[in-house]
Amino acid sequence: MTDQNIVEPKLMFPKRLDSIDALRGFDMLMISGGGEFIHLLGGLTGIGIIDAIAGQFYHPEWHGFTFFDFIFPLFLFLAGTSLAFSVTVGKSKGLSNANITKKVAKRMVILMLLGILFKNAPVDIFDPGHIRYGSVLGRIGIATFLVTLLYLRFSWQQRLYIGLGVLVSYYLLLLIIPVPGFGAGNLTFEGNLIGWLDRAIMPGKLKQTTYDELAISTQIPAACLTLFGSLAGDILLSDQQGNAKMKRLLTMGIIGIAVGLLWNFIFPINKHLWSSSFVLLTAGMASLLLAGFYWIIDIKGKRRWSFFFRVIGVNSLLIYLTTRFVDFNETSRLLFSGIYKYASEPWQEVFNALGGFALVWLFLYVMYRNKLFLKV
Repeated sequence: MTDQNIVEPKLMFPKRLDSIDALRGFDMLMISGGGEFIHLLGGLTGIGIIDAIAGQFYHPEWHGFTFFDFIFPLFLFLAGTSLAFSVTVGKSKGLSNANITKKVAKRMVILMLLGILFKNAPVDIFDPGHIRYGSVLGRIGIATFLVTLLYLRFSWQQRLYIGLGVLVSYYLLLLIIPVPGFGAGNLTFEGNLIGWLDRAIMPGKLKQTTYDELAISTQIPAACLTLFGSLAGDILLSDQQGNAKMKRLLTMGIIGIAVGLLWNFIFPINKHLWSSSFVLLTAGMASLLLAGFYWIIDIKGKRRWSFFFRVIGVNSLLIYLTTRFVDFNETSRLLFSGIYKYASEPWQEVFNALGGFALVWLFLYVMYRNKLFLKV
């Protein structure tokens, strides 16, 4: 039996996997308050392991890597995994490639517009030069659209080679093409090719004036995470036994991490650049986490513990937008400060963040119980 026979999905109505929703919920937990809560614990407990974990919840200024850098790549990876299921369902219902592409294109435009609103609210539409057009939602929309085009036309192996080819080409472009005033192969904040290109072609403003990690030039390497996620989706959709699927995900994860760490010696791991080493490292980590969640939840059937995460995961877009426009931490202060005001000031911040996240989860739980989900 060839590899293609193993991983190509059947044309069927695939069962929704709780593990994907739970892992997406874990990811959104970090985004919507969990990461802030953990970071605030740093230096408060006197417990070394807690301080070490808290120290992982910040972004390095340039080269380097922390667990917090993994949060958005994980979401991009899972977008690709979900894409494989969505396209398979669409084709099972008789949708043509053109219809599927049209739906995903519409979704991309909506996400791009929501992303602009998220990053710039209130948006001054009469001053487009001061609007930041790069956004997390826009990146997800564009990546999903690009990978859908590939998913509909290429096999598992072909998409793997395309992804690896893009990452190698990206590295070579940064290595070979000279930047005026800095030369070729400059990977500093000031002299890298990506920043120079975005300053030349990106409309509006950049996050750091001269650089923006969500601008145009890093879109293609970032989309490789969604592409690799679609490979994981095909593995989960295949007719293999559950343990065999898990082993394939583990293998893919270990190889991705190993190659990413080795590549780091010549192309540093860098979230801002979406360096090829960073993409492979985080894709490998995402594959390992997905394998773990899949094994525990869908193979072993231990689902009860994951309910907390699934409540978040099934409404990820809703909570991402809501936490931008609703100040849950201020609501927490109004509701709970009478209780925690007797604690020391640093702990007050911790308790307030915990209260804010509790309100977020309760909001999502009410939506879940009433089967209200925001989909684009």
